[in-house]
Amino acid sequence: MAQIVGGGSPVNDAERRVIAHLRDHAPDDWLLLHNIEVPRDDDTFEVDVIVLTGHALCVIDVKGTRGRIEVAGTRWFPQRRQAFGSPVTKLRGNGRALKGLLTQERRELGRVYVDSLVVLTGADAELVDPAGRDSRHVTGLDGLIGTLADVSRVRRGHTTDTTPYGTAIIEALNGSVRRSTAPPRFGSWEVEEELGGDTRVTEYRAINATVPGSETVLLRVYRADPLAEEEPRAAERRLITNAYQALTRIPAHPCVVRARDFFAVDDESRFVLVLDDVHGRALHLHLSGSPDGPSDTLPAEARLDVVEDVLLALAHVHANNVIHRALSPACVLVTEEGRAMLTGFDYAKPGPRAHTVANELPNVLDTHYAAPECQAMPERMTAASDVYAAGVIAFQVLTGRLPAPGAPGPDAGPVPGEASPDEVPAAVMDLLRRMRDPAPGSRPCAAEALADLRRARRPESPPAPGPAGPVPVPDVLPPPPPAASGHPTDPGVRTDGDGRTRRATAPEGTAGHAANGPPGRAPAQESRVPAQEAGAGADGDARSTGEAGDAAAAPPEREPLFGRLRSRIRRMTGG
Repeated sequence: MAQIVGGGSPVNDAERRVIAHLRDHAPDDWLLLHNIEVPRDDDTFEVDVIVLTGHALCVIDVKGTRGRIEVAGTRWFPQRRQAFGSPVTKLRGNGRALKGLLTQERRELGRVYVDSLVVLTGADAELVDPAGRDSRHVTGLDGLIGTLADVSRVRRGHTTDTTPYGTAIIEALNGSVRRSTAPPRFGSWEVEEELGGDTRVTEYRAINATVPGSETVLLRVYRADPLAEEEPRAAERRLITNAYQALTRIPAHPCVVRARDFFAVDDESRFVLVLDDVHGRALHLHLSGSPDGPSDTLPAEARLDVVEDVLLALAHVHANNVIHRALSPACVLVTEEGRAMLTGFDYAKPGPRAHTVANELPNVLDTHYAAPECQAMPERMTAASDVYAAGVIAFQVLTGRLPAPGAPGPDAGPVPGEASPDEVPAAVMDLLRRMRDPAPGSRPCAAEALADLRRARRPESPPAPGPAGPVPVPDVLPPPPPAASGHPTDPGVRTDGDGRTRRATAPEGTAGHAANGPPGRAPAQESRVPAQEAGAGADGDARSTGEAGDAAAAPPEREPLFGRLRSRIRRMTGG
């Protein structure tokens, strides 16, 4: 049983489980310190657990994240949650800072190796790290004791026996660290879990402390230097506020993540962006960790839905004069309902302004999705470069691979076993080529691309052909216009309610209607036939095929008139 030598209150159940596991299963000579704050320059960082074993001092970060977690670069992509910065990267930095603090207190502690370990407590947690960059520093609860006891983790040049240094380490920690008494809180938002981050921003999942049981939100907490000179501080603030400024320019939309709030802590050493906690998977998880690997198991129709949502979001963003500028699969979330949502607006351009944050883009851009004109000059990012990135993403989603480098041309064949371009409408593949045109001016805008995609996915059915055989005639036809109108009794001529005359067309659904076409479509070429064959009106004009039908119906239309004449004659003659 390990000895607990101090600490604050655990923040969540995951931390309690790790502390209890170490207390109950670790060797008796191990020392345990938990939930402390360690000073670093003018700042502090939080440490969940510190364990002093017989050969090293280990800094532990506890994560309750569940399910499959894929590592790509410095980002973690969990299932059904938004991606966040690798906690391993941050934890190793904290370990180096702690080592510097110990050495500053006692120089002889420079020989002690400070290890770092992320513990995943979820029973179904699985880390997938193709590059092997983070996996060495990650373990589950069942492997925690064995990993901590592994002497081979000690780097060369450090001691493998900490026994002579145990007292000095505890004294140095006691003189430098302080216990954490409460979970972090930013405004009314109380942190439930720290997701990760880097030296610039830390991401948390939080709830509203004043509303118990409220839904969770995502906090992006940006660090700032409150003691910096005015000019660099102003530049830092412009970068920090950029995402919020961009999102406030964009009205609410189901395909764009929503910003709820933005504020600074009292001394302006932190700025907090509050976002919806989208319950979905990053689009990256539907693609392989390798840029040219196969895509995930999304059916073809669902992939087209994702592409359509991305274009829908991009058209909405551009319509509000915002350019994303860093579009990649990491910036697209696919919700549990199958809706794609656009995120990642930290480097967006919210309309014309006097300053720019484009100088930061080279540090974050994925060159696979950068338009040719922006590869060396990110400041040239435009709405057209967003469309290019969307075209690359769409191609990767639909085919399972990135397009071949160079100018768009006939794309390569399908990846074996995966969706091929043949399973996608040819018009869609043509649209993706146009979106990736090397010339920005030749690319469609996002709204045009969206309209073209919808037309390609749902082409209009051709108009139904007219009925064959004789044209049907109603049983009762309206009487001809009175003789006072000045027009001959011609069934092809009618008088409107406003007194204007026009030549009648066949009723809707007849051959005449089919010839003219339904409303909103261009009329078909009218076929003309000789008057003596098709039937001429009183004015001698040749009629169309539809008018011939009206001419053939003339005898039934005159019959009511003869009936009225016979009635008048009988009344006049008394017969």
